[in-house]
Amino acid sequence: MTHGFGIIGCGMISHFHARAVADCENAKLVGCFDVHFPSAQKLAAATGCTAYENLGEMLANPEIQIVTIGTPSGAHLEPALAAAKAGKHIIVEKPLEITLSRCDAIIQACRENGVKLAVIFPSRFHDASVQLKEALNSGRFGRLTLGDAYVKWFRTQAYYDSGAWRGTWKLDGGGALMNQAIHTVDLLAWLMGPVAEIRAMVGCLDHERIEVEDTAVASLRFENGALGVIEASTAVFPGYLKKVEIHGSKGSATLEEEDVVRWDFAEKMPGDETVYEKMRSKISTGGGAADPAAIGHHGHSRLFADVLRAIETGTEPAINGEEGRRSVEIILAIYQSAESGEAVRLPLAGDPVLRFRETGVKMG
Repeated sequence: MTHGFGIIGCGMISHFHARAVADCENAKLVGCFDVHFPSAQKLAAATGCTAYENLGEMLANPEIQIVTIGTPSGAHLEPALAAAKAGKHIIVEKPLEITLSRCDAIIQACRENGVKLAVIFPSRFHDASVQLKEALNSGRFGRLTLGDAYVKWFRTQAYYDSGAWRGTWKLDGGGALMNQAIHTVDLLAWLMGPVAEIRAMVGCLDHERIEVEDTAVASLRFENGALGVIEASTAVFPGYLKKVEIHGSKGSATLEEEDVVRWDFAEKMPGDETVYEKMRSKISTGGGAADPAAIGHHGHSRLFADVLRAIETGTEPAINGEEGRRSVEIILAIYQSAESGEAVRLPLAGDPVLRFRETGVKMG
């Protein structure tokens, strides 16, 4: 069976979605839609699909069973609700949405209409991430003590000026955390387990004409008792590869982009030599550290293939709505702690009321 795809939102990321669809043997890109019709026409010309000027018309096409959503972050809800009502399975770019209530509305709509929902966090599908997760599950780290995430990237002022939605609370939902570092926040929580408590500081230290943070630091306590740190910025020249560090009483490992760069355990295993060999021949690209387009699409391809597997077997995608919601909750808790100056416990009771978000006043 060939699964027909439609793409909603035809900006830069739509080309990664189109490549991921092309990589799946049992998938075909049928159509695309954007509120700015020339963008849809451009993607259609590049991929051979049909450009739609009306979303309802595209969703009415029976050849389309799955849609991907790559609109600005704070504009995921409306097309998701329309797609769910039309009976389409949905793959949403990160973040799922920018508030918990909007995330929950998407999750509920998909549940009520019996369609699959997946959120795009391709880092979970990288070989090194999977290998690290397996080591954690097998207990090789002993008692977990520290879990840290570092996203020290660089974005020019021109990047923020390139789109009216960029750097706004209404449509970006936040800055270096919600837009850039959320991939690594998701990865850290997937590896370390749920976060129990957060203390944080954030600020806009370098950029102009944006409302959101370009620099953030948060300290974490995980439910398992381990501590951790999240550092995120788009104001670090020239931009460095993102890192996740996991430490425990019997082992430590570090991911740098898609590579394992440290792999140290008290008890050696036969497969460790394969890891060391890969460490000696790193494969990472720039990973978006200074150029948002400098990323590969292979993580997307594996995620899309996982969604097709879930549809065909009647099971859940690996990163379903609830999984995608988790990183949004962590980031909102960071913002809440930064504004209040106090520790914030998770889970949150609901969407925090953030003064700098409500007023649109630049933070920091």
